[in-house]
Amino acid sequence: MGFRRHGPFRAGDQVQLTDPKNKRHTITLKEDGVFHTHKGAIPHSDLIGQPEGSVVRSSGGTQYLAFRHLLQDYTLAMPRGAAVIYPKDASMIVGMADVFPGARVIEAGVGSGALTCFLLRAVGPEGHVTSYERRQEFADVARKNVEKFYGDPMDDNWRLVVGDLVGSIDEADVDRVILDMLAPWECVDAAAKALTPGGVICCYVATTTQMSKTVETIRDHGCFTEPHAWETLVRDWHVEGLAVRPDHRMIGHTGFLVSARRMADGVTPPPRRRRPKGTTEEL
Repeated sequence: MGFRRHGPFRAGDQVQLTDPKNKRHTITLKEDGVFHTHKGAIPHSDLIGQPEGSVVRSSGGTQYLAFRHLLQDYTLAMPRGAAVIYPKDASMIVGMADVFPGARVIEAGVGSGALTCFLLRAVGPEGHVTSYERRQEFADVARKNVEKFYGDPMDDNWRLVVGDLVGSIDEADVDRVILDMLAPWECVDAAAKALTPGGVICCYVATTTQMSKTVETIRDHGCFTEPHAWETLVRDWHVEGLAVRPDHRMIGHTGFLVSARRMADGVTPPPRRRRPKGTTEEL
């Protein structure tokens, strides 16, 4: 992963230009390129060699702030074959599933490659991600998106497999399994066989019925700890002096996450203890 994330702009860099109304445009710098807008043109040569965080002016006099993409910006703007996992959910998967540098990760349901970008950054050059995608057209889009962001072929630490996880998986002792698909419960047994004891399974689903079936399947499998289900909501705040209030819009429900840990072979989980109906006492 040799894509440079700092230093002066150079040809080949992806640059995000933001105008005074906070409208963003993404360009890939070329030696003879020109960015055209109704507010005038900006030759790419005005950016090449400039430090990140510079301001450039179009021929129409509009100023643009120039930065390289943050990963969250790139994943929201990338070409899509399938819906992408929002940055708020991708960051929760990386954090709550504890995807660490050097980890071996399996991802099923690569979609457009957004989560793959987050996973590859988290595992680092010493880790490895294997992504399974059933549909060739989605896999093609994902590969282009991932390699465009990182700027290199990713063969050293990423393997993209076109096929079903259950029928194609050939790995064992992996650290994390991330499932982003319509029916993740169909892959729970395959995930259990691939995971090392202590490994984490994390599933992303859109509806409560999917969440319920995923939780019950993991619970009944017998190789995992009690599954944990949750969602995240993100709300921006407007802050100008003493005028402090929540924004009128927020990123609400996008999906549910379900996670559990792989127990050692032959270990039976302790029986679940439920709170008696009609009482608030802890057992």
